[in-house]
Amino acid sequence: MQPTSFLFRENVSKALLDTDLQTALYRVDKNFTSRRTAAVTALPEFDALRDDAVRIKDHTLAHLDLYLEKFEEKVVANGGHVHWAATPDDAKRIILDLCQSAGARTVTKGKSMIAEEIALNPYLEAHGITPVETDLGEYIIQLADEPPSHIIGPAIHKTKEQVSDLFVEHHRQYGKTQRLTEGVDLVAEAREILRPRYLAADVGITGANFLIAETGTSVIVTNEGNGDLTQQLPRTHIVIASLEKIVPTLEDASTLLRVLARSATGQQMSVYTTFSTGPRRADDPDGPHNYHVVLLDNGRSKLLGTEFQDILRCIRCGACFNHCPVYGSIGGHAYGWVYSGPMGAVLTPTMIGIDEAHHLPSATPFCGRCEAVCPMRIPLPKMMRHWREQAFDKKLGGSRHRLTLRTWAWLAQRPALYQRLSRIAVRYLAWRGRPLGRMHDLPFAQGWTAARDLPAPQGRTFSEQWAARQRRARP
Repeated sequence: MQPTSFLFRENVSKALLDTDLQTALYRVDKNFTSRRTAAVTALPEFDALRDDAVRIKDHTLAHLDLYLEKFEEKVVANGGHVHWAATPDDAKRIILDLCQSAGARTVTKGKSMIAEEIALNPYLEAHGITPVETDLGEYIIQLADEPPSHIIGPAIHKTKEQVSDLFVEHHRQYGKTQRLTEGVDLVAEAREILRPRYLAADVGITGANFLIAETGTSVIVTNEGNGDLTQQLPRTHIVIASLEKIVPTLEDASTLLRVLARSATGQQMSVYTTFSTGPRRADDPDGPHNYHVVLLDNGRSKLLGTEFQDILRCIRCGACFNHCPVYGSIGGHAYGWVYSGPMGAVLTPTMIGIDEAHHLPSATPFCGRCEAVCPMRIPLPKMMRHWREQAFDKKLGGSRHRLTLRTWAWLAQRPALYQRLSRIAVRYLAWRGRPLGRMHDLPFAQGWTAARDLPAPQGRTFSEQWAARQRRARP
């Protein structure tokens, strides 16, 4: 996927005017946010589990080399193989070699953001191997020739009508000419088309939510069962995962699983939680004959010990997406690369550079909702500020942007003048917002008012209210 993060402003303008996208994004709050709230409320020890999860990941990152070596040792002992990939190109070459060694012509794939990160599908296609996405959302966007727009709901930007149109267009070759309108019928048709692909696949590729050092196990969580068919039916199973997916023990994995599903989809656990430990044994009724794990670095090891290390705690639940007002307005494609939302605003610059992605850390109101709901307590706003500082030091963002920051900094160093101008501005904005209390247009802030009304301030400034409270508190 070619990054378009440098076109963020243009991407945002298109997203805000896309009526189908805006209709689809309404489902984010309806389907994810409220369900997470209910699931968390029903588990009194959720915050204690979050603390345990943070400790597990911090301990693992502090001893990452030890646990990676232990994982490799266990995988080999179980009859599998571990391959180390420093870069996306390394990972793609390794996977291609494995597929060609297996004589693969067709590869089934479970949902994997790492596969998106290294652009695996076009690479396989260029070498005569057909990848088939089996996750329903990934299958839909494969038909649409689009990248995923959400880390757990790849096709969340599509309306049901758009999916129906895609199925009519692409399933016609299988004799499916009826335009379906009900979700259950669309799922049934996709299942009918995909089922023979599982049986025909020579290789199955999955991601991994966790890798367990204690046992050499890879763990995937799904709600469709496609991951199980992908890794059990072909003769060769390839797991592709990044280094930070490692956890020390089975017990640690169970702790993380308890916060993952609740944060992601509001479930106690995903419908399928599958543990894979090596190839099939002599007495196993099914499973792959060959088991390979490709471990990708792609710059992650360089984050250790830096101000961005905490992003390596991310378990890809998508909670920060679901609660972010920016993502909820523009969707994932506007961010211009594989990872979007708040975690993408932090992770993307580490991979494609702050020069390319300097707009992303600024795409936030710093409301703090992302950090508040993150099961791993990742300080996303803090890390976005670090990126903003680097962008400012490198003189990115344009002269107008830098002048605005310098002007604000000059005022902030003069409290009396700052407070006086704030009082004037608040009263002016309150007047502009009459009689409805909101503004349709505001000079120098068209980015706020182009697609939404801006609430007018009400009452006194914070400084005035604070001073009044202090006076009342005096004896």
